[in-house]
Amino acid sequence: MLSVKGIAKKFGGNTAVNHISFELGEGEMLALIGPNGAGKSTTFNMINGQTRPDFGDISLNNQSLIGLTAKNTWKLGISRTFQVAATFQTLTLAENIQMALLSTDGQLFSLWRRANDYRRDDAMNLLHMVGLDKLAHQASSNLAYGDVKRLELALAMANDPKILLMDEPTAGMAPAERRSLMALIRELVQHRKLTGDHSLSVLFTEHSMDVVFDFADRIIVMAGGNLIAQGTTEMIKSNQRVQEVYFGGGRQFGIKYNE
Repeated sequence: MLSVKGIAKKFGGNTAVNHISFELGEGEMLALIGPNGAGKSTTFNMINGQTRPDFGDISLNNQSLIGLTAKNTWKLGISRTFQVAATFQTLTLAENIQMALLSTDGQLFSLWRRANDYRRDDAMNLLHMVGLDKLAHQASSNLAYGDVKRLELALAMANDPKILLMDEPTAGMAPAERRSLMALIRELVQHRKLTGDHSLSVLFTEHSMDVVFDFADRIIVMAGGNLIAQGTTEMIKSNQRVQEVYFGGGRQFGIKYNE
């Protein structure tokens, strides 16, 4: 689905990403991990068009994304959530989703209909998908943080994406909330496979190793802008270089860290 080939990015004299390559398969949940400053967010920014690589290529189904803006990549089916969730706090949950649907349909600045009447059933279906339909008419400012993350997921799904980029989706959440959100994302991926709709592939960054090891199909590891390892959970757990980057070569990986 997504192919990243030799992308690199410098900011002044600092190399943020140093010629990394990887692929995201159809229906795959791929975790991108690494310590702070590894280059993960810069990689995300290059994939969804917020930052242009200095070198290399990024393609979706063999179509190059280089030179496209974030708005262009959104139209092609790449959605993103961020480390700090952002919603329209004075709008209801349903109205938040309707704003995303208006953007998806290119109707954001239309003067011919009331925005809160727009695709109302579709908005309710998206809220039901993330378990928030009973709160549809509440202002998003009233939500607990875990529910804000669920609303952000519904917003990201409004354009029926092929690729979902999630930058630390469980940051700031309690362990039970983290697992619940990631289980929901896994269900969405599996549902696409069962219904025969186009697949949903997920690339996510995460600092909680329990989330990574329990929900990722495959893991890639960055450090200092370089891609230092990739493989299955067991391969990454036993990789000496990864252990050195995270723990100075001392402790072994375990699924209870960061709880």
